[in-house]
Amino acid sequence: MAKEWILNSATNRFQLNFKHNVGATSEAIRKCAPKSLEEWQDYYFSNVRTQEQIVELGKRLYVKITEVLVAEIDDITEEDCINYIKDLVIDRTYDGYVREIKTIYEQLQIELGTKICPAPDEWDRLFNVDFYIEINGKYLGLQIKPVSQVSSIPEIYKEKGIQYATHAEFTQKYGGKVFYLYSCKSGDKKIIVNTEVIDEIKQEIVRLKNQ
Repeated sequence: MAKEWILNSATNRFQLNFKHNVGATSEAIRKCAPKSLEEWQDYYFSNVRTQEQIVELGKRLYVKITEVLVAEIDDITEEDCINYIKDLVIDRTYDGYVREIKTIYEQLQIELGTKICPAPDEWDRLFNVDFYIEINGKYLGLQIKPVSQVSSIPEIYKEKGIQYATHAEFTQKYGGKVFYLYSCKSGDKKIIVNTEVIDEIKQEIVRLKNQ
């Protein structure tokens, strides 16, 4: 398994399996329509690349692994590994989280046509509020929850129940409700899953404006 992973990683990294090296294999095998592995091998070596060319690619792969990769591995220190793992689980996770929240709140800001502001750190700690909207000196809160898969939703609802008291305190102190926004990746962008909350927020804005 480890050997397969190394071979696959190195082959992809150095593009030895790219079309310019091995030819258009998918197109070629459809054209050949072989009835056996042997028939496909004969066709490939006769019409796409020679056996000598494939052997040469294998030799190039061996050099890349035993010379290039080994030299790079020898250059890696324990500190490099520690810093990489820290960057992976702390920095990159945080950056992705911030990008996701930014994408969601900007979508909502356009939809509502009103300014949405990041909540002070104190509000985050005391009331579990990420963002707020101010209306006539009163505030409604927003909390964004990334949802990676359906199985995580029950856990989020459990957390919502725990935070209900803090959100009630926010409403009592600042006048507006706190709304949950669940975000999920769709293609290359993040979307709001529970879109029905947008109408609820609009209704709350109207209520606060009329007070």
